[in-house]
Amino acid sequence: MLVLGIESSCDETAAAVISNGKMYSNVIASQIAAHSPYGGVVPEIASRKHIEAINLVLKQALNDAHVTLPEIEGIAVTRGPGLIGSLLIGLSTAKALAYALDIPFVGVNHIEGHIAAAFLAEKVPSFPFIALVVSGGHTNIYQVKNYHNFQLLGQTRDDAAGEAFDKGAKLLNLGYPGGVIIDKMSKNGNPQALVFPRAMKDSSDFSFSGLKTFLLIMLKKRGCDFAESQLPDVAASYQEAIVDVLVEKTIKAAEDNGINRIVVCGGVAANGRLREMFAAAAAARNMELFIPPVILCTDNAAMIAAIGENMLKNGRRDSLDLNAVSRWPIA
Repeated sequence: MLVLGIESSCDETAAAVISNGKMYSNVIASQIAAHSPYGGVVPEIASRKHIEAINLVLKQALNDAHVTLPEIEGIAVTRGPGLIGSLLIGLSTAKALAYALDIPFVGVNHIEGHIAAAFLAEKVPSFPFIALVVSGGHTNIYQVKNYHNFQLLGQTRDDAAGEAFDKGAKLLNLGYPGGVIIDKMSKNGNPQALVFPRAMKDSSDFSFSGLKTFLLIMLKKRGCDFAESQLPDVAASYQEAIVDVLVEKTIKAAEDNGINRIVVCGGVAANGRLREMFAAAAAARNMELFIPPVILCTDNAAMIAAIGENMLKNGRRDSLDLNAVSRWPIA
């Protein structure tokens, strides 16, 4: 089955073509430049940018895959969770194409898509495995029993890890997107220079709002911003507090459930220090670690097409009255 995937849950407009789990194209139009002046994603701007980009992205995805629209046999589109205005652009486009081409389409859960990105890499996991989905909007740990069977083991009680990165960068006046800037700056810093709190140590859940507040109080007590020469150490120490907790709790979840396979996915999985620490922790415990390539960690349509292909092949079909949802837990 030749499947067209469409993703528009936040600030990336994406389209991809896959068949039998093989990726033939994966096109992403970023909106970073549009949102940078505001230090975060502005929903109304995001929706308008999706409208501007969607047709161009679709055309490029088909061209890169060397296929024509009439050759597409099914469509998978992100239904949620995400920004409603953004989701509706992709969903409306998918429904219009499905109707015009008289082919089936399915609405896909964005979180399931992130997990499915692991199956687009060269080395793929077998079931069951523990999955950490970590991004700007989500920080969840699941036991994944098959493509559509998930047990939630832990989740954030407040800020997601990616949100904590962005808010920390904003407090330090580093710019946007904060996670990318902190990751890059931390490479020249000492992660032990400052001590930041690790919240909820005895829980399977996460909390990152206190970390952000700790940084804010630290800045207020100083009465001024950190000097430019100090920022790499601050960034590295702040990053270490986030990454340390993510690795520790995910490894513990695997050990508690007797599973030696771990998948780390979502936008924050592109973080260099996170990948490094997970690799070391998994190797020390003889666990298998699966982290998709960076391009498949951030929001993309190939992951949506991957899980959508599985759904379509198993007879799943959605009707044209399907609506977008801002919240959609998978467990």
